[in-house]
Amino acid sequence: MMMIQYYLYLALGLVALGIELWALLDCARRKPADFERAYKRTKGFWLGLTGGAAAVGVLSVLLPSLSLILFQLAAVVAACVYLADVKPAIGSSRGRGNSNQGPYGPW
Repeated sequence: MMMIQYYLYLALGLVALGIELWALLDCARRKPADFERAYKRTKGFWLGLTGGAAAVGVLSVLLPSLSLILFQLAAVVAACVYLADVKPAIGSSRGRGNSNQGPYGPW
């Protein structure tokens, strides 16, 4: 029974780590002006938050003996807030200009 619980927590930790790394990598590739244009916090703020979330995710996967459940929850929530709120706002604030982009991709 303990092995099932261990593997379940490991699987959930890996899923959370994937979400946290996705948020961190997406934040890192954005321009600082995109954050200001969307009226969100600065790029440095979001890099710090998603980077800290990814660090907690790595620690929780590599050192499962530590009881980081509350920190894991806060980390995945921070990454999800970035992905659900900041990422779409930054993407929609970009000026499309004269590019051949329609609402669903290139024309």
